[in-house]
Amino acid sequence: MAATEPAAGAPEADDDSLFVLTACLLTPARFPSVLGDDYPAACAALGLEPYEEGYGLVFGQDGLGARWTVVIDDVSLVAVAIASWDCGMAYDLSPDEGSVVAGLPGWPLAVATKAPGVPDPHDPEPEEGDPAPLAPPAEDAWGPAQRRLGADEVALRWDEWRAQVGPEGAADGTPADGSGGGPDPYDGVRRALDELRGYLEEPPPVGRVRSGFAGEGARTLRADGPGWSLVARTDDMAFVLLDDLPREVLPVARGPRLPALLEGLDALAVRPS
Repeated sequence: MAATEPAAGAPEADDDSLFVLTACLLTPARFPSVLGDDYPAACAALGLEPYEEGYGLVFGQDGLGARWTVVIDDVSLVAVAIASWDCGMAYDLSPDEGSVVAGLPGWPLAVATKAPGVPDPHDPEPEEGDPAPLAPPAEDAWGPAQRRLGADEVALRWDEWRAQVGPEGAADGTPADGSGGGPDPYDGVRRALDELRGYLEEPPPVGRVRSGFAGEGARTLRADGPGWSLVARTDDMAFVLLDDLPREVLPVARGPRLPALLEGLDALAVRPS
């Protein structure tokens, strides 16, 4: 999923071309969860206003090899590029200079590719007043960013994680729906589910709950809150990750209360257009 065509509107450098490597969307329904629990938080992490239309984030290198994240307001252009790359098709993502909102040093996500014919990726030389370069979260640490990335991975590989628990979705004494008794770690699960029920009474910031297509009439839900992340399928069970339990994925069986909670969350979730 890489393109290495120079694009207009790059940050100034000895060579003002931007060699585009990849891109992602920053919209209420689809944003890099590494940046925050919800869309406004993700925008704030980049110093952007949370406009309803959203942004495209273009990751590339300038002619000196420096990493840059270019923010553009042409969301449809980035969406088409991503769809093309996902299908294995070439697409020249060359944003118009007038669509560039900001050029930020560094990359907030890990990018595996690099542009040919330029030095290896590195942070640009800072100038007075420049923000600190963006950087992906450390892989050997655990905190909110890593917890959200872990939940994204569970959502991406749902079938593999689901296969590790029984047909009813219970494992290792998990409370049926996080509401009963159980080991101390599940206090965090109960707290997460209680806060999710609170979302039904008072809707959270936009993007805090997101719904995606899961096939067979079901939806995949991703929700976040202070210290926890949830992944669920509306026709099945859920998994919870906690800041307090590094790299643990806690299953939550369907039980008597979870279906109604998931149905309610799906009703208020934002969905990709």
